[in-house]
Amino acid sequence: QVHLVESGGGLVQAGESLRLSCTASGRAFSDYAVGWFRQAPGKERDFVAAVSWSGGATYYSDSVKGRFVVSKHNAENMVYLQMNSLKPEDTAVYYCAADPSDYSSWFSRNKELKKNLEVWGQGTLVTVSS
Repeated sequence: QVHLVESGGGLVQAGESLRLSCTASGRAFSDYAVGWFRQAPGKERDFVAAVSWSGGATYYSDSVKGRFVVSKHNAENMVYLQMNSLKPEDTAVYYCAADPSDYSSWFSRNKELKKNLEVWGQGTLVTVSS
């Protein structure tokens, strides 16, 4: 089974950039699609970005499209989330999750997660000050 660990969170100012890492261990990570999600204090968990098993296809929430870039590097067992032009409303705990199914089956039409993904990381906190 795949095990995920997020890292790279921290405190930054609005407008700055941060790169989150999701390190995978276990067998067949290359067969898994990966998603990034976030949960702000007192709010529900939201979808941020997803990448296909090969890394060749990506999908973003409307709130981060054009600012965040997700990439998957199977040879390194890594997934990155490059976050640019950060805003205070990006403050949240960020989680990566993986599942062997195609990410196109994960979401409803309004990009809400509808599938129980196989594995989740423990999360990393991102705080953006104004």
